[in-house]
Amino acid sequence: MNYYNEYDRKTAAWLRELIKAGAIPDGHVDERSIADVQPSDLAGYTQCHFFAGIGGWSYALQLAGWPADRPVWTGSCPCQPFSAAGKGLAQADERHLWPVFFELIRQCRPEHVFGEQVASAIGHGWLDGISADLEAEGYACGASVLGAHSKAAPHVRERLFWVANANSERDSRKARSETGRASSIPTIWESAQIFETGQRGVDELVARRVTQRVSSYADAHGLLHGIPARVVRLRGYGNAIVPQVAAEFVTAFMDIEAE
Repeated sequence: MNYYNEYDRKTAAWLRELIKAGAIPDGHVDERSIADVQPSDLAGYTQCHFFAGIGGWSYALQLAGWPADRPVWTGSCPCQPFSAAGKGLAQADERHLWPVFFELIRQCRPEHVFGEQVASAIGHGWLDGISADLEAEGYACGASVLGAHSKAAPHVRERLFWVANANSERDSRKARSETGRASSIPTIWESAQIFETGQRGVDELVARRVTQRVSSYADAHGLLHGIPARVVRLRGYGNAIVPQVAAEFVTAFMDIEAE
């Protein structure tokens, strides 16, 4: 059974319909704020999706071939504090919910966590901050900026994708240096190496993007006038990840993990 945490009522209703239709795995949809979720609430769930939106991460895991019975957490923290369209308050914004998400990670210690954030957050120290938090808890971290155009979408939509892994065997083998400090996680976790495979075919796909018709994309995704519940749909699409891109990221991680 999966756990989906989505605070927006209308998006949560959409999420339930997608579950009902079999588009994403069955699960419980929790409409509470993540700030109200306790570690004990998550007991018994195999996969937990926070800031779930319309289930993009759940679908991405399926596309990547991640086993349904393999535990994993995902979370796309709100991007408004770091978005160019926001107020630029960054970590001072009340919607900066990484500390809340991290506290759940710290207490529950899921083995794998995937996440996503707007790429501009890097300039605000967001990636440095979450990496420091996770590494302090023994997680190995990797990240890469990937755009929707890398999967032939007619828009760039660059997003920062990240992963944290708490493989107990690797943690137990962490060596100590002469100074007594824990050595770094093995170099295969360096992002440039981990996610090189995630960029495969990008050049070819970008070239194909140029010839695509934007009007066809807009029509297929309900962006034109006259579409029922247009505002709700636009909000859902706007907050969602591109599952096909996230799936490439997950696949790259699984490739490296299998080596």
